[in-house]
Amino acid sequence: MNENIEEARSPVRSAGVTLPNGVRVMKWDRHEEPTAEAVAAAMAGFGYGVYDLQTVPAWFHRSRHGHDEPEIRGAVSGVITFHFDDFPVTIEAGDILFIPGGLAHEVIVHNARPFSAFKGSASGVRRVTELGDGQGSVEQLAGSPS
Repeated sequence: MNENIEEARSPVRSAGVTLPNGVRVMKWDRHEEPTAEAVAAAMAGFGYGVYDLQTVPAWFHRSRHGHDEPEIRGAVSGVITFHFDDFPVTIEAGDILFIPGGLAHEVIVHNARPFSAFKGSASGVRRVTELGDGQGSVEQLAGSPS
C-alpha cells in the first residue's frame, strides 16, 4: 500500500512509454505547473549527470545529430519536437525524455514560444556527433547575440 502512496506523489509516471526505437517518454503527472526545481528533482533519481539548463528561442531548429551516449531531457517550459528517423516525439513542460546513445534526430520548436529543458547524459558530459550542418548547436547558440 505504501508503494501506491509513493507512486501517487511521484511527479512523473514511473514507467512512462518506451517506443520501438528505444526512446522513453515520461509525462508530467501532477496537477500543478512544473517548475525548474520540480523537474530537476524528478530527473535526479535516474542516474544521469545533468550538465545544462538550456533555453532555445521560438522557431528553433537543431540540425541532425546524435549523442555519443544515452541522454536525458527534462522539459521545464514550452513545447519541442524531436524528429527521429521513424517518427517525431513531442514533449512539453514537465515531461522527461530518454534518448539512446547514437540515435540520430533533429529538434524543432514549431511555435512562437521558447523552450527550456535540463539536459544530461550517462556520464554528465555533453558528447555529440554532428550529422548535419551543426545549426542550433550549443556552440552556435553561445555565439549568437541575445
